[in-house]
Amino acid sequence: MPSIQVRDLPEHIYHALKVAAKHARRSLSQQAIISLAKGLDIPVAYQKRREIVLLEIEKNESRLKGLSQLDITVFIREDRDR
Repeated sequence: MPSIQVRDLPEHIYHALKVAAKHARRSLSQQAIISLAKGLDIPVAYQKRREIVLLEIEKNESRLKGLSQLDITVFIREDRDR
């Protein structure tokens, strides 16, 4: 996932972001993402993303159940083939 660094952020914006994060029980990074998305009028679909991630986890768990012994080379080879 891409990242961003903001230089010379005005103190009052940093403070407002920090306060908003505390009230929403989010990290400063999470709050910055939410604030940017709202400012750009982009919906943040965390629930849909969470569902996709959980389905991926379930899929991988079902693959692991079929293996009697965990062979890490299978996963390394699969990753290299991507």
